Amino acid sequence: MNHNLLVNLAGWLGALMLLLAYTLVSSRKLAGDSLTYQLLNLAGSSCLLWNAFHFGAYPSVGVNSIWIVIALFTIFKSQSRNQKEG
Repeated sequence: MNHNLLVNLAGWLGALMLLLAYTLVSSRKLAGDSLTYQLLNLAGSSCLLWNAFHFGAYPSVGVNSIWIVIALFTIFKSQSRNQKEG
């Protein structure tokens, strides 16, 4: 498969994951700190980060890097809170 096609598909998949996550939180199907929501954000932003870096869209690289850090922070915070409670 052509590398550019793969990177473009990853970018579209990432965008769909972020939109799905936003839709699920906005419709109150998921909580903003739920693991599912954060994993969708993490995976979606990772795909978009790869796409943006590949094509030299550095403002998007910055935004998606921060999005990934926020998702990881929230996941780790939730996991440690669950371990303290459990």
